[in-house]
Amino acid sequence: MTAESENALLVVDLDSRKVVRRLPMPADPENVETNSTGDSAAVVSSRAGAVTLLSLPRLRVRRAIRSFASPHIAAFSPSGRYLYVTDDSRGELVVIGVRRGRVLKRLFVGRGAHHMAVRPDGNLLWIVLGERASEIVIVDTHNPTRPWVRGRLFDGDLGGLAHDAAFTPNGRRVWVTYDNRTSIAVFDSRTYRILKPLPAGSPPQHVAFGLRFAYVTSGNDGRLRVFSYGGRRLGVARTPRGSFNLGLGGGLVLTPSLTQGTLTELRDSGSRMWSGRVAPAARDAAVAVLP
Repeated sequence: MTAESENALLVVDLDSRKVVRRLPMPADPENVETNSTGDSAAVVSSRAGAVTLLSLPRLRVRRAIRSFASPHIAAFSPSGRYLYVTDDSRGELVVIGVRRGRVLKRLFVGRGAHHMAVRPDGNLLWIVLGERASEIVIVDTHNPTRPWVRGRLFDGDLGGLAHDAAFTPNGRRVWVTYDNRTSIAVFDSRTYRILKPLPAGSPPQHVAFGLRFAYVTSGNDGRLRVFSYGGRRLGVARTPRGSFNLGLGGGLVLTPSLTQGTLTELRDSGSRMWSGRVAPAARDAAVAVLP
């Protein structure tokens, strides 16, 4: 879990529910991701302009890459071999080779490059240009080292100011959340058309897909909504206010609170297991199996 006010990555043991390790990070660590193969993690430190690669399960720093202006979001390719990072102020998508920790490609996609969705087959990205975005860029990643811009969605196509996005597990739909609407939209990933809206609570919302369900947070409301992949709402869980981001893995759902400093653990059905304060501010979380 990232604790940006402490410039640290915290390891929280989910059995004891205690912080068992603190790793110093470059200034302002905001986002953390683990890859599908379970051997790597990445921490994005926006103010320091750095992305830190870590080896799992030992959780050792492999390399800190400091060639960014203001990196924000990191996402691993499905193979786990590549890491995609959005660089906000430069408007770039940066591709990193995970094994050697080297920047392989920088592609200009548009100022404000922020949240992104990776299609499950790894061949496409949707990149949201800003936290209140009037544009989404579609990037072809069939060859991760040679990405290219395939298309763009503008404000007339989006139906609002976009914030976050995620592909459904079959890759046929993209759920887009907003910064100015109390609903989210389900897009056809091929035609780029909105198929239907879904109720989502106060913006901004974040969305992620687990093994069985979809999850949408409304941090300002302190709510986590659970949906079927088809969009049927199955339940609503209470979370501490400020719980925006999601970390999924092992049939668990984690959501840290940026304003309360809590970490909340839920079962994949949305039933809450526990919630406790672990830092002054907790922005993001990821699940890893450590010795």
